[in-house]
Amino acid sequence: MKKKILYLLFLISPVLTFAQEAVKEGLDQKIDRVFGNATGWFVEGIFYQIPFTDDIKIYWVLFPLILGATYFTFYFNFINFRGFFTSVNIVRGKYDDLDHHESMVIAGDPTPGGDAIETAAIEGHEGEVSHFQALTAALSATVGLGNIAGVAIAVSIGGAGATFWMIVAGLLGMASKFVECTLGVKYRDIEADGTVYGGPMYYLTKGLKAKGLGGLGKVLAGVFAVFVIGGSFGGGNMFQVNQAFKIVEHITGGEASFLFGKGWLFGIIMAVLVGIVIIGGIKKIAKVTDKIVPFMVVIYVAASLFVIISKYNMVGDAFMQIFNGAFSPEGVAGGFVGVLVQGFRRAAFSNEAGVGSASIAHAAVKTKYPASEGMVALLEPFIDTVVVCTMTALVLVITGNVAAENASLDDAGAILLTSGAFASVISWFPYVLTIAVVLFAFSTMISWSYYGFQGWAYLFGRTKKMEYAYKLLFLVFVVIGSAASMGSVIGFSDAMIFAMMVPNMVGLVLLAPKVKEELTKYMNAIKSRKS
Repeated sequence: MKKKILYLLFLISPVLTFAQEAVKEGLDQKIDRVFGNATGWFVEGIFYQIPFTDDIKIYWVLFPLILGATYFTFYFNFINFRGFFTSVNIVRGKYDDLDHHESMVIAGDPTPGGDAIETAAIEGHEGEVSHFQALTAALSATVGLGNIAGVAIAVSIGGAGATFWMIVAGLLGMASKFVECTLGVKYRDIEADGTVYGGPMYYLTKGLKAKGLGGLGKVLAGVFAVFVIGGSFGGGNMFQVNQAFKIVEHITGGEASFLFGKGWLFGIIMAVLVGIVIIGGIKKIAKVTDKIVPFMVVIYVAASLFVIISKYNMVGDAFMQIFNGAFSPEGVAGGFVGVLVQGFRRAAFSNEAGVGSASIAHAAVKTKYPASEGMVALLEPFIDTVVVCTMTALVLVITGNVAAENASLDDAGAILLTSGAFASVISWFPYVLTIAVVLFAFSTMISWSYYGFQGWAYLFGRTKKMEYAYKLLFLVFVVIGSAASMGSVIGFSDAMIFAMMVPNMVGLVLLAPKVKEELTKYMNAIKSRKS
C-alpha cells in the first residue's frame, strides 16, 4: 500500500504544486508554467542532445534504441528479413491450426512474480484478440501524426537523404519489436475471466526474477508503469487531440465554425467517442482498430501512390535525391551525420521500437507460441516507417516541398505542409487528410488508453473501481488537451514515453536468450507441420 501511495504522489506532485499557487492568470497557462517549472529537469534529461560538433547534436535516447535494434538484428540472425514472409503468413492465418489452442479449465496465475513458465502457453485461456487485431491495435498507436508531420520536419532539416536512413532505422527496429512482443506474450498474466495483463511490467518482474534479478525487475517494472501512465495522458492523448483540433480548425475556418472553432466542444465530442470504445477494453479497441487502421493506411498510401504515379517522370530524380542526399548531402544541417541522425530520429520516434508500448497490446493475442506474436509484431516498423513514412517523404520530395525554411515548423504546421503537397496534385485531398488526421489521433488515443491502463492496473490493482478511475481521468485529459495550450505538459509526457525505453531495453537485452528459445520452438513447430 505504501508503494502505491508513493507512485500516486509521484504522478500528481506537479498538480499539488500547482494547487499551492495563487490563481492570477489563465488556467491552462498557469498549469503549463507551474508544470514546466516542476518537470523541466526531467524533460531536459530525457531529450538531452549530445553535442558532437557546432552543428550536430544527437539525442542520447537514440543510441540505446538504434544500438539495441542493431544488436537484436545480428543476435537473431536477421529475423527482420528472413522472417518477413512467415510473419505475413501468420497474419493471414496460415498457421492458425498450429498456433491457437482451446481454452482450458484453469487460468494462469494473475499475480506478478509468479513462475515465468506458467504463462507461456497459458494454462487457462487463449487470449483476447487475433494476430491481426493485435497488430492493428499496436499499429494504431504508432501510425499517426508523426508519419505525416514528423517526416515533413525531418526532410526539411536533413534533406531528402534523411528518408534513406529512416528506412534503415525502420528495418532495424523490426528486430526490437520482435523481441519485446515475444516477451510480452511469454510472461503475460491471465485472470480467471480471461482478461489479459501483459507488457514490460510483467516480463521485467517475472523474467528477471527467473534469472535471479527479482529486485531489479520490480524496480524497472514500477518505473516503466509510472512512465507509461504519464505517456498515455500526454503524448498518447492530449497531444493527439490538440493537433487534430488545430488541423480541423484550420480547414473549417476556425472561429467561423461554431462546432470546430471551440476546442472544449471538440474535446467533449472526442471524449465521448473515445469513451464508448475504451470502456469495452481491448476486445472493443481491437474491433475498432482492425477496421480503422487498414482503412487509414490504404487511403493514405493510395493517395501517395496517385501523386507518385501522376508525377512518374520525377520519381527517378526523387530516388536519386534520396540516395545522393544520404551519402553526400549538400546544403543541409550537419552534413552526413545530420542527415543520418534526422532519419534515425524520425524512425525511432515514429515506430516506438524498443520503447515497449506495443508489447502491451500484443500480449492479449490468442496464441500458445509467444514467438508467433513476435513475428507478427516485426511487421509494425515496416508498415509504419518503411511504407507510410517513406510515402510521405516521396510525396514531399516530388512536389518540391523539401526546404530548409520548413525546419522550424511545429507538428500542426508540418501537417499543413504535407497537406499542401498532396493538394498540388489532388486539390480536394486536404479534406480527406483532415479526416485521416482525426482518425489517426482517435486510434492512437484508444490504444494508448489501453497501454496506460495496464500500467495503472499494475500499480494500483485490477479492481473495477481502479479501472474506471483511470478511464475517467483519461477522458478528462481529452477535453483539457483540445482546449488548452500546454506545451510543458505535453513535453513532459513525451519525455515519459521515451523514458520507457530505459527500463525496457535493460530487460530486452537480459532476456534475449529466452526469446531465442521461443523462436526455435515455434520454427520447429512450423517445420514439423510442413513435414
